[in-house]
Amino acid sequence: MKAVAPGRPPGADGPGSPAPGPGAEAAEPEFAPASDLPAAPAGPAAADRATESGRSVPTSGPQSRPGAISRARVGRAIIVATALLVIAVIAGVAIGPAQVPLGAVADAVLIHLPWHPVVSVSAIDAAIIWQIRLPRVVLGALVGAMLAGGGAAYQGVFRNPLADPYLLGVAAGAGLGATTVIISGASPALLPPAAFIGAIGAVALTYSLGAGAGRRGNEASQGAGPRTTAGTASILLAGVAVAALLTAGQTYLQQSHAQSLQSIYGWILGGLSGADWSQVQLIIPYVLVSAVALLAHRRLLDVLRVGETEAGSLGVNVARLRLIVVIAATLGAAAAVAVSGLIGFVGIIVPHAIRLTAGPSYRVVLPVSMIGGAAFLVLADIAARTVQAPAEVPIGVITAAVGAPFFLFVLRSRRTSGDVA
Repeated sequence: MKAVAPGRPPGADGPGSPAPGPGAEAAEPEFAPASDLPAAPAGPAAADRATESGRSVPTSGPQSRPGAISRARVGRAIIVATALLVIAVIAGVAIGPAQVPLGAVADAVLIHLPWHPVVSVSAIDAAIIWQIRLPRVVLGALVGAMLAGGGAAYQGVFRNPLADPYLLGVAAGAGLGATTVIISGASPALLPPAAFIGAIGAVALTYSLGAGAGRRGNEASQGAGPRTTAGTASILLAGVAVAALLTAGQTYLQQSHAQSLQSIYGWILGGLSGADWSQVQLIIPYVLVSAVALLAHRRLLDVLRVGETEAGSLGVNVARLRLIVVIAATLGAAAAVAVSGLIGFVGIIVPHAIRLTAGPSYRVVLPVSMIGGAAFLVLADIAARTVQAPAEVPIGVITAAVGAPFFLFVLRSRRTSGDVA
């Protein structure tokens, strides 16, 4: 299928090349084939908008099977990301303050399989690998996958390249919940559920306030012109307000209980030092539900890239899509924060790195971001526990040291500046 390149007039490929007429469709064949979505006439204006934004516009010429090309690209990206994750997992299990030979690492894993060959490994090495390092690596991979996947999903559904999983108040709500448990002197076992409840509650409050304001704004604008994206803007503004309110409450509690500041800041900076198999089992159900829901809607996020009005004309229920994606991303991010604390920048670094290397399609960005986020956080955790060994650096410090310069790079890039504007 021929595509009109950005900035080229119709028919530039030759006198016989067809030009898109008034009935041309603005749907992107690579991201949203006509077989998957109801076709709607877009007209010359929509085609011009798609062309100016760098998206291809289908013509009436012979097809070139764009779906097959996209599947090959997705496959290559997933293979590369999976290979990186495997390397990170092996490094995470093998590297640590205690020197354990690679053969002993493999044996310590094999002896826990239902059917394994006869191996000999010391009890100490087996405990180090199976009870300390492996659950930490697995938990780090799950947390990284949820933060990166949530960031990519938020960036898609809000069409904001600088969005992250904490956009709607997850961090503020989780921080308030964790601070309440710490200053009360309650059992540390209550800290993950308190952080989870705080994160979910904050996002629920944000969404209810923002969506309500957006509906009122759209109702008020009826008759004065086309519907706007008041819902999205209202939700983002509500997130800022709710986060500020909850952060103020957390700060007040901190200053009122100065003796607990070290514990509070230790949690806020994030870490995986207390990882065990029980925490892995705790978050796996939420991780699975979140990942399945996000991946199931990755094609619709591609359609949403053309704009909410155009996506609605193609049959996409934008409000329902936004609600489902926000719930799924928040569920995963809240579960991650509950067991790891606040680890920043993962939701920005990884999705944008994937876009720069594999393209902007969410068919690629979402799954590869999850795999790449898992690998990134495992590698960051290796740095956190080896830079000042035997002491540990909070993993949030490592991700911030890498993420802040990358954030500035993304902010200054021409593509991001155009999107933000």
